[in-house]
Amino acid sequence: MMFKVELMILNKEGIRDPEGETIQRYIAKKNSDKIKNIRVGKYLLFDINANDEVEARDIVYKLANENRLYNPIVHKIDIRVNKIEDCNN
Repeated sequence: MMFKVELMILNKEGIRDPEGETIQRYIAKKNSDKIKNIRVGKYLLFDINANDEVEARDIVYKLANENRLYNPIVHKIDIRVNKIEDCNN
């Protein structure tokens, strides 16, 4: 089965986010006073061939950890898995 697996990497709460702060200060505040906080991160999208959602998630989790795609001291990750539906049905 094919899965789309999203890996999002964000700074942990309490860790400064200078890029998010800059966007907040120079773009958001000029356009809306409703936006109170912006956090910036990295987004990676994988197409994974796996037996099930758990295996697809484990593949991306292992890849992210073993290849240091993020720093676990300052970052948190969120992994979301979606099955790719067969278009031939």
